[in-house]
Amino acid sequence: MSTHLTSQSKRADGPTDDLDLSATELFELFGDEYTRRVYYAIADQPRSGRSVAEAADVSRATAYRRLNELQDAGLVRTETMICDDGHHKERFEAVATSLAVSLDDGISVDVAD
Repeated sequence: MSTHLTSQSKRADGPTDDLDLSATELFELFGDEYTRRVYYAIADQPRSGRSVAEAADVSRATAYRRLNELQDAGLVRTETMICDDGHHKERFEAVATSLAVSLDDGISVDVAD
């Protein structure tokens, strides 16, 4: 079964400098063990939702919930693939590979790709 790329998500298409996340939001997001495991799975390589669930050792429902939260935060981009049999698949990719926290003059977070 072969697939081909048909479209790219509107979220997180631009550079990571455009992300508007507070340090609190990032801490809350990555304070969750399952979110970290899901993000590590796609930071390694783009994956389908099923592959993310397997790599992170979480249920598919948990994987998709965390992927949606990460996508809403602008840290994940998706691509929709159409298989030869007409089925659609989404592939998830991490936008940022580095998160730096600074405690100078309050808490700030820099996200880099």
